[in-house]
Amino acid sequence: MSLKFFKPLHDFFPWLLQQLNVEQKGVFFFCFLGFLALLWFFISNSNKGLPPGPKALPLIGNLHSLDPELHTYFASLSQTYGPICRLWLGKKLGIIITSPALAREVLKDKDTIFANRDIPAAGREFSYGGNSILWTPYGPKWRMLRKVCVRDMLSSSTLDSVYALRRRELRQTISYFYNKAGSPVNVGEQMFLTILNVITSMLWDGTVKGEERASLGAEFRHVVTEMATCKIPNLSDYYPGLAWFDFQGVTKKMKVLVKRFDKIFDSMIDQRQKLDRNGVGQESKDFLQVLLKLRDEADAKMPLSMIELKALLMDMIIGGTDSTSNTIEFAMAEIMNKPAVLRKLQQELEAVVGKDNIVEESHIKQLPYLYAVMKEVLRIHPTAPLLVPHCPSETCTVGGYTVRKGSCVFINVWAIHRDPSIWKNPTEFCPKRFLDNKWDYSGNDFNYFPFGSGRRICAGIAMAERMFMYSLASLIHSFNWKLPEGETLEVTEKFGIVMKKKMPLVAIPTPRLSNPKLYE
Repeated sequence: MSLKFFKPLHDFFPWLLQQLNVEQKGVFFFCFLGFLALLWFFISNSNKGLPPGPKALPLIGNLHSLDPELHTYFASLSQTYGPICRLWLGKKLGIIITSPALAREVLKDKDTIFANRDIPAAGREFSYGGNSILWTPYGPKWRMLRKVCVRDMLSSSTLDSVYALRRRELRQTISYFYNKAGSPVNVGEQMFLTILNVITSMLWDGTVKGEERASLGAEFRHVVTEMATCKIPNLSDYYPGLAWFDFQGVTKKMKVLVKRFDKIFDSMIDQRQKLDRNGVGQESKDFLQVLLKLRDEADAKMPLSMIELKALLMDMIIGGTDSTSNTIEFAMAEIMNKPAVLRKLQQELEAVVGKDNIVEESHIKQLPYLYAVMKEVLRIHPTAPLLVPHCPSETCTVGGYTVRKGSCVFINVWAIHRDPSIWKNPTEFCPKRFLDNKWDYSGNDFNYFPFGSGRRICAGIAMAERMFMYSLASLIHSFNWKLPEGETLEVTEKFGIVMKKKMPLVAIPTPRLSNPKLYE
């Protein structure tokens, strides 16, 4: 902030003192000291019992010192203040957890207290008022939504039933890369489109066909990309009293984007209901058909409203695209950076699949080294480096310190996954550390929990695992990859709710399978 901002205040006090007599100056002096003492009292008491942390300024707290790369900034704070520390985000108290023991205390021992979310203004808008699985407060409604998602939409049997859709979209991507052989391609961008097409196909493939499905995909790509730009620091999240003013226009922009989504959802729902009434399309089920049936058959005591149905659709689209495609991009960059890892992956694929065949999902369970690669990518580049912030429903104690009701609790899984006291050579990409099958995604071991833990563990693990494994195996088996001439490979991260690669991975594919027809 410029010093010119303070100049009027700087000039005011000398002028004021000139207007006062000696007695008045004395009174003013003691009043001023009293004001400072009162201010110091409030600042000191605001931190009473809380974890240690950097000094905060009145009103703005620690906002002035935040680094955009929050995961590394928070990790540096833990080096200074310990595995639990605090900082003030305007009027909101932030608590940072950076140790497995304290993560266990929050996510397991006191799971019910911390099972709520700290919902930002933008999140409230794109989740239809906080009605999604991600943001709904813990309770009967949330349990119903999660049950619908895990049991009816993302169960193994349901995912098996829509494998043909995943296969179709991925084969189109492999064909695209084949037609671009010898030319640079943006790997992350293409995988984003692939994942988005897979998800929207699963949502309503039986509802729309051909050109209409393609135009819908283009519309969703545009809106999802626009939504990503709304994930900026928003004053309304730090000063709830200012939310009505929406100074940065985040809420206004989100309302416009959600209306575009809503229009598409309404159109899809209307078409599917017409098909169902006419008995058409019963042979090819999609998630929308499943959800509408569940809504019609829902328990009257806990109905599935149309708003909640739309929020579930939004969860699938927003939650599944960036996260999976970004992880695939990180994996490709790390693998290209480690020729030995690439060779071992291709040898495993040749042994199981063969160079005269294409990868199918049925091959995945026979590829232990590929599983190790996935686990290592999620260790070193966790999708959500701070998970999704938790919010305690009551004031409690963690690690001997007070954590107040309504605080924003960050679990720095990125820092835990790179802790040298837990991991040997933690910054090195080394898949073999996972070959002993010691680690999984259950969230029971707080040295490694890339999808979170407890009641709020990610609901889409099964879907993410299938898409990642199938996509990466197909890319590595079908092509050799190299950088354009003169380019250097880097894997620098860019912080966000979902971790991104700072510089897009642009690489040149070269076909390696024996028969060109395998790329059709």
